[in-house]
Amino acid sequence: MNKNKDVAGEESSGALMADVARLAGVAISTVSRALANPGRVNEKTRAKINAAARQLGYTPNAMARGLRVGKSNIIMIILPGSLYYGASQVIPQVLQSINKSLIQGGYNLMIANLDRDEVSERHILDLAFGGSVRGAIILSSKLPEVDGRSLANSGLPIVSMLLDMSDAGLQSVVTNDREAVRDVTAELIRLGHRRFFYLAGPEGNYHDVERYGGVLEALEAAGLSEDSVHRSGGHLDYQHGFDIGVQAADDFAELTEKPTAVIATSDDMAISFVSRIQRTGLSIPGDLSVVSFDGSPVCEFCSPPLSTIKQPVEEMGRAAVDLLLDAIGQTQNTATVRTVIRSSLILRESIAAPKN
Repeated sequence: MNKNKDVAGEESSGALMADVARLAGVAISTVSRALANPGRVNEKTRAKINAAARQLGYTPNAMARGLRVGKSNIIMIILPGSLYYGASQVIPQVLQSINKSLIQGGYNLMIANLDRDEVSERHILDLAFGGSVRGAIILSSKLPEVDGRSLANSGLPIVSMLLDMSDAGLQSVVTNDREAVRDVTAELIRLGHRRFFYLAGPEGNYHDVERYGGVLEALEAAGLSEDSVHRSGGHLDYQHGFDIGVQAADDFAELTEKPTAVIATSDDMAISFVSRIQRTGLSIPGDLSVVSFDGSPVCEFCSPPLSTIKQPVEEMGRAAVDLLLDAIGQTQNTATVRTVIRSSLILRESIAAPKN
């Protein structure tokens, strides 16, 4: 039998991608890219990585390799709640991006929870402290903490995605929520809008604070007061976006002085709001301009097609994995960092100048 093979026919070398990175003098994310997508790495660096991999007998089969050396190749993904997010599908898109990048890096993804109750939090902490996982990416949520144990004290490399936790010492990958909403509000003001209707997420939530802050900054820059915007919602999580939009339509109907522009903080809110508002005889954008946040594909097929701020979820997922793998391999300085990847505004037919 070949001495370099075990019973299952796998190479018995214990070399990990991190070992290849150290020997080649590069980041672990660079090794991942060189092996999965050689065209993304320059020839000189690729040659060093290939030489290091040959010297160490590296094989991409991380599952078998991790079992032999007693190191998990599982990355735990911690969700903010239910996987279902209506039409927006932000979380599933993020998971798809993360999973693809992890596979390229020789790691496997594990969804640690679908609910954020005490039982699931305790389970997450058991996995983290028990050595069952190699690292964690937490999506738009606080760190689990039960009975004095916190994920922050588990010793695991952790990256926060969608939620900025850099002040708490965690590497964070976020988009420019505040700036993106400020810019689209400024565009609505430029078109002539002066009265706004804001569909809010849960009060105090990081995303709502940032996005509403963007509205206020645009109003202030234009010399308009906070009274120029009416808030609706603030009690339900983003998972309930359709319900928030329906309630907002009822709130809008009760206003004596109607706003001319609506800023919804998720596509789900905007979709259900527009559906209800159009039933009352109002037209979009003739009577009311509408813009939302997330950038889900269904917005293009709404009636009218919905303007939306598209989150760069694929790029954010890749960035989060790169940061985590570098932390696992300790191939770069892992000082606290806040990585911002810009969203983009997709202008469609739901925005126009006001009638008056």
